[in-house]
Amino acid sequence: MPHHDIRELDSQAVRASVALVSRVTAGDLDKPTPCSPWALGELLAHMTVQHHGFAAAARGGGADPEVWQAPALASDPAAAYAEAADLVIAAFAEDGLLDREFSLPEIATSVTFPGRQAICFHLVDYTVHSWDVARSLGLEPDLDASVLAIALKIAEAVPDGPSRLEPGAAFGPGVAVPAGAGTLDRIVSLLGRSPAWPR
Repeated sequence: MPHHDIRELDSQAVRASVALVSRVTAGDLDKPTPCSPWALGELLAHMTVQHHGFAAAARGGGADPEVWQAPALASDPAAAYAEAADLVIAAFAEDGLLDREFSLPEIATSVTFPGRQAICFHLVDYTVHSWDVARSLGLEPDLDASVLAIALKIAEAVPDGPSRLEPGAAFGPGVAVPAGAGTLDRIVSLLGRSPAWPR
């Protein structure tokens, strides 16, 4: 995707997720999410630690399993999430980042990934998680069309099949894309969510 600033698009997706998470109250933390079986508080803990993990990977520390272990939910989850978002955006903005190799053990332990590809993984993840949080709250995410266009290309390239049924798989098996679906609905369908959730 040489004609797009993938770092800027990722930053936009992350900032949209921060705006949504800022609306989460203590009373929302037990709400179900499309990212089953996690409740909203568990999803926020996952989203927060993934930012820390990707930031560590950007700086050469991604092979350490500790950076991917979600701690107990923070007393102020929205603030902790916003801090983690700032951390990963800053890490991704460093000079030479796109040419670095990332260790991402939750995706594969036997290979590393070029910086540009790693950021693509991060972008599509936070596009989908923005949708997850929004749906849990009964809201719609505010994602730029340019972010969605790239996220759709990435989602279309994610392999489907039996591996998505394995424990710890990042996405469930793809579901049928509704006729006339918009770009975001197509993305979440490809990655195992029903656009009609919670129905």
